Amino acid sequence: MRVLSLPMRTRFRGITEREVVLLPGAAGWGEWSPFVEYDAAEAAPWLACAREAAAGDWPAPVRDRVPVNVTVPAVYPARAHRIVTAGGCRTAKVKVAERGQTLADDEARVEAVRDALGPHGRIRVDANGGWDVDAAVTAIARLDRAAGGLEYVEQPVAEVEDLALVRRRVSVPVAADESIRRAADPYRVRDLEAADVAVLKVQPLGGVRACLRVAEEIGLPVVVSSALETSVGIAAGVALAAALPELPYACGLATVQLLGDDVALAPLLPVDGELPVGVPEVDAAALDRLAAPPERVAWWQERLAAAEAAR
Repeated sequence: MRVLSLPMRTRFRGITEREVVLLPGAAGWGEWSPFVEYDAAEAAPWLACAREAAAGDWPAPVRDRVPVNVTVPAVYPARAHRIVTAGGCRTAKVKVAERGQTLADDEARVEAVRDALGPHGRIRVDANGGWDVDAAVTAIARLDRAAGGLEYVEQPVAEVEDLALVRRRVSVPVAADESIRRAADPYRVRDLEAADVAVLKVQPLGGVRACLRVAEEIGLPVVVSSALETSVGIAAGVALAAALPELPYACGLATVQLLGDDVALAPLLPVDGELPVGVPEVDAAALDRLAAPPERVAWWQERLAAAEAAR
């Protein structure tokens, strides 16, 4: 068990450092990196994903490369433009509805992203459940205009019932993320016809094979996205995307770009908007360079025992 602390290039999801655990197995390393505020029950599926990866228990791929989007945090327009220009992708996901910011801030960011992508790039926005129904309807219309057309809007509201209401009032397709990965019943999205797209993340949903079952049963087009992992964790998301029968959208798996360091000898960074399918080789020097202090190691060891008990 190796506990690592990686710096972030930009504050994202409220953090400036990303703590992860790498767990060894018969086939190599698996990543276990539930966010620190998650309890043992919520962290347990993430552990199942890490064990699956370390055991090498992934299905055979049907493609050898996966298209990905660049992720744009809730930054100023000039910074957003630079991120997209450097990202090397033809699709961008833009964070919106950040606390302390306005809809005008979001519009300016989206406009900068459109300028960086050019007229043919695709833009999707992610509100992380930050709006209520009426605010979402207003914001989606304005951001759709700012983008010159949105590909979809991800999780505009927090509750799945509200997601269904928003979907019926807007013309932009709606994607569900938290309403699947943090829900007691992820299939409520399907039953309520609350989304056009399902966003699946391998760690929160228990691994590649578990996600394939969800994808089959939920009956929606799938976008595979990251939970802000290192290349080891991203490889599991790529394995899922590579195994899906159809992959109509670029995936949100280029988030190693958000980290200031990585554990792989060849980090999983996009080339021509794609990531290769495979298992990255871990850099032994990085394990030492990024090692967390002893008190954090002890905290994660206790957390691991709790998550094992909750599985």
